[in-house]
Amino acid sequence: MPDRRLPTLDLKRNYARVREEIREAVDRVLESQHFILGPEVKKLEGEVAAYLGVPQAVGCASGTDALVLALMALGVGPGDEVVTTPFSFFATVSCITRLGARAVFADIDPDTYNIRVEQVREKLSPRTKAVIPVHLFGQMVPLEELAPELSERGIALVEDTAQAFGACRRVEGGILRAGSVGDMGCISFFPTKNLGAYGDGGMVTFLNEDLAKKVKSLRVHGSTETYFHDVVGLNSRLDEIQAAILRVRLRHLEEWNEDRRQAAARYALLFREAGLLGKVRLPAEAPGNTHIYHQYVTRCEARDELQAHLESKGISSRVYYPLCLHLQPCFRSLGYKEGDFPEAEQLSRDCLALPIFPELEAGEQEWLVSEVSEFYRNR
Repeated sequence: MPDRRLPTLDLKRNYARVREEIREAVDRVLESQHFILGPEVKKLEGEVAAYLGVPQAVGCASGTDALVLALMALGVGPGDEVVTTPFSFFATVSCITRLGARAVFADIDPDTYNIRVEQVREKLSPRTKAVIPVHLFGQMVPLEELAPELSERGIALVEDTAQAFGACRRVEGGILRAGSVGDMGCISFFPTKNLGAYGDGGMVTFLNEDLAKKVKSLRVHGSTETYFHDVVGLNSRLDEIQAAILRVRLRHLEEWNEDRRQAAARYALLFREAGLLGKVRLPAEAPGNTHIYHQYVTRCEARDELQAHLESKGISSRVYYPLCLHLQPCFRSLGYKEGDFPEAEQLSRDCLALPIFPELEAGEQEWLVSEVSEFYRNR
């Protein structure tokens, strides 16, 4: 058993930085005894909307529910197509299929790992109801290249911002924030996210007031007045305790994201100094992007063997994602096969996420890189 351990994420270190603020916020809710859709949720919705520069945000129970609610508000259903990436977390596609629509995939960019805009254009059809770009691992898709065309064609743009809250993109005319470009943005507050709750939570952001009203109704069983239901919705509400915690953590988000960026820059320097760039391909930050490194995903020669070596030394790493969505057994009915999306499939074979979190220490990164060097030197 290794004497030292390095996790991919250490939430305990992060909690220690805000312990008293969190306890004060939780106590405030307990004293109020208002637990569901109360003042903390309303304030958080306003603060998130202000942070992103959008008119409105609506809390819900999870990032998965945020995606489902967004598509329900658009009326997505049987006969519709939704274009998205084959390289993402399961919920990006399950939200489409559970409503009876068909997921249509577009391949990814091998450097940024994000969906390629030109591939999306090729997949659009008269049946396309929406496009779901995923801002993967912490950096944005260049949506300014796609949004005007989708708007002209009456196709909704629903951003999956689960991994990129706080990411932004510098374009001509200003700054675009993840979750502020599309008709709706879908946020996850899962505990591992850069802005994570201490349980499940999610939110939908809006440019359109009518869509916001629909989601507000859909999250409470399709009701606009207690015990009267216009449609069949979900039970998907963000609770007060999580909202209070998130309000504290939102105040620190910019600092923590900058800590992650500094850790990423340190990795780049260490790998370069160690002469490992021929063996380990580092994540690329696209021009104009501010990457917030929700994950630090490299591409490695002999990935599985390297991962086993690191684990034997006490260093954790993760594979995001080992099997592309178009090859998942539950999506066989979509008719895709191996080879359909070669860039995504190759990434699934060589990607490796290394530890990244705001409190990651330089000495820990130096240790990790030295173990990577040892692996390739002895191979």
